[in-house]
Amino acid sequence: MKKIGIYYGSTTGSTQCVAEKIGEKLNVAETDIKDIAKFSSDEFQNYDVLILGTSTWGEGDLQDDWYDALDEIKNMDLSSKQVALFGCGDGLSYPDSFCGAMGTLHDSLGGTGCTFIGSVATDGYDFSDSQSLVDGSFVGLPLDEDNEDNQTDSRIEAWVEELQNQM
Repeated sequence: MKKIGIYYGSTTGSTQCVAEKIGEKLNVAETDIKDIAKFSSDEFQNYDVLILGTSTWGEGDLQDDWYDALDEIKNMDLSSKQVALFGCGDGLSYPDSFCGAMGTLHDSLGGTGCTFIGSVATDGYDFSDSQSLVDGSFVGLPLDEDNEDNQTDSRIEAWVEELQNQM
């Protein structure tokens, strides 16, 4: 079985909560669910599958704790790794940049050789644009904990099932 590591950046706690829910569904040990603020490149390389989560701030900005770690991660060789992305955003207040920070993670890791898994169709989401769209789908799981929190659990459930099929 592949070893899964979940890394999240969370300012208000929403993204951390989502990371823990995803971890629970995938039976990931609590010790393998990590705050990106405490990033260690040695630990990061120990995983076969990396699930990376960020909240989106302002007009599509990454959660602050990601910047230092991402500078290091984007220069790693991740060619043997699968990467899945998830993000929290506000589709009502920021409909033009909904979960855009996932797109930043995706773009930043493009040169690492990793294989991305877990794209999500836009059906059922209320937004107008996002930097996290590639070929008409989200690059990962977008969640709106501010306006659509009643859909979070079912969206996680469907996404985890898809990830399990792709791993």
